Amino acid sequence: MANVTVIGAQWGDEGKGKIVDWLASRADAVVRFQGGHNAGHTLVVGEQVYKLSLLPSGIVTGTLSIIGNGVVLDPWHLREEIAKLEGQGVVINTSNFAIADNCPLILPIHRELDGLREAAAGSGKIGTTGRGIGPAYEDKVGRRAIRVCDLAHLDALDSQFDRLCAHHDALRAGFGQPPVDRAALIADLKEIAPSVLQFAEPVWKRLNTVRKAGARILFEGAQGVLLDVDHGTYPFVTSSNTVSGTAASGSGLGPSATGFVLGIVKAYTTRVGAGPFPTELEDATGQRLGERGHEFGTVTGRKRRCGWFDAVLVRQSCAISGVTGIALTKVDVLDGFETVKICTGYRLNGKVLDYLPSHAADQASVEPIYEEMEGWSGTTAGARSWADLPAQAIKYIQRVQELIETPVALVSTSPEREDTILVRDPFVD
Repeated sequence: MANVTVIGAQWGDEGKGKIVDWLASRADAVVRFQGGHNAGHTLVVGEQVYKLSLLPSGIVTGTLSIIGNGVVLDPWHLREEIAKLEGQGVVINTSNFAIADNCPLILPIHRELDGLREAAAGSGKIGTTGRGIGPAYEDKVGRRAIRVCDLAHLDALDSQFDRLCAHHDALRAGFGQPPVDRAALIADLKEIAPSVLQFAEPVWKRLNTVRKAGARILFEGAQGVLLDVDHGTYPFVTSSNTVSGTAASGSGLGPSATGFVLGIVKAYTTRVGAGPFPTELEDATGQRLGERGHEFGTVTGRKRRCGWFDAVLVRQSCAISGVTGIALTKVDVLDGFETVKICTGYRLNGKVLDYLPSHAADQASVEPIYEEMEGWSGTTAGARSWADLPAQAIKYIQRVQELIETPVALVSTSPEREDTILVRDPFVD
């Protein structure tokens, strides 16, 4: 049996939550390996709707759920999210939930700095969620982060707080803000510490034990490859690596453990926040996609920008992340369109490109080259087999996998867990 790594192959919001939930019911452990609580997942299980942004999706099914060291953890948000889920009847304890003890923390000063920077950026805003993710990662690589394990030693961290406050005091002064209230920060951390430390452990050790026992591990990515800090539409990206390879470094398991790489791909394209978007539709068609797809961010509530499917971007994402197969989601949103379009290439300065260039100015200037296909009048919503799909919908799906040079493993036809067409089982293949 293979392990499975799930990543988004666009700009996030591809429907990973439903797919991870569907896979988690068949997994023995689910691991978040990067990002923070800027990653929104909505799970629909029967009549119950769960909204997660930090906890791994497996927690809803009672599957062992682990927050790996590659995540930046807001302990106050964690406490709130646990309380909310427990209020919905979800059981969370040390037998089914663990946090890497070397996981860096998001502090109030990170949220403040995030907000100050965006407010001062004017038209140059990156479009962050304002939750302190970027500043927390900066402190991690700057070797001044406060980590989960430090919560048990807060009275012995003077030199660490010296480095942290010296850095942030200089930044805050530049924004006309007072220095960090060190005593208040330490007091806040002492208050929250018990809520986090009860779940803290060297999760690399637990995961290795689980793996040696032959268990199935599901690695749950956040955001999407196009938001990767190296491979995405820089600088309009997140602050972590979102590609599949991060599952190894962000969990404490080696690269051989990542297994089948499942790329989640929406049947059209969306993006939240600023940055280039070659196939964006700022017209009635884009409005229709957004309304039918209920395109509002789980975390921020921000309206998502919508456009036709971009095969160039998804092919690039699949290549960069070594995607084995894709899960195509929200096909039902395209029901009823007389024609549908797929971007097959770009024009830039008179040249035709089959990839997205790295420079931001070039990314903003490319013009999409479209292939038009006949739409379908029948419905795909709720389909659970190929026989339930209209012929033209099948042709669309087949054309997508041809253009992205990656086979379809799953097709999702509604937010419901069971409304899924299984083409290739990631846990077996």
